[in-house]
Amino acid sequence: MEFQSDGLHNICRIKVTLLESDPPIWRRFEVSDDITLRKLHSILQAVMGWENSHLYEFYKGKNYLSKTLTLSQVAPRARSKIFYLYDMGDSWEHEILVEKVIRNQEGKARPVCLEGQMACPPEDCGGIWGYDEMLAAMEDPDHPDREHWLEWIGDDFDPAAFDLEAVNKRLRRFKP
Repeated sequence: MEFQSDGLHNICRIKVTLLESDPPIWRRFEVSDDITLRKLHSILQAVMGWENSHLYEFYKGKNYLSKTLTLSQVAPRARSKIFYLYDMGDSWEHEILVEKVIRNQEGKARPVCLEGQMACPPEDCGGIWGYDEMLAAMEDPDHPDREHWLEWIGDDFDPAAFDLEAVNKRLRRFKP
């Protein structure tokens, strides 16, 4: 779909899911379809809760996608999917699903998160498998690594927590 020059824009409702997470860690949010993948990366960092301290890439099938492409170029319609890999060492792999395209909206939309589930894993904990091991150790008072993880992450980390208001506060810095 081409960029619309009449002041009307399309909005994409997206669901991003951290693959292999159980229970699933996901967010649902809306963005203008003309954003670049570079800007989408920044928005994903904000909605997921990552710290933007690692390399990333987008891909579709076996093809890596240029960060200068727009969302409408790589996922132009409902049910389109692309993938986002954050942190090449820990390999946090995300599925990005365009659930709905809301056509011909006045003005550009500021990104907004609608809902989500579960806390973002802490950076540098070893990927989804390391995260699962960390959670198991923190839940078991007799686990030999429990103190290490509590010292590193703190005892107030709640893997089931999701703060929609905090996510939208981070998204307010993005211009429409």
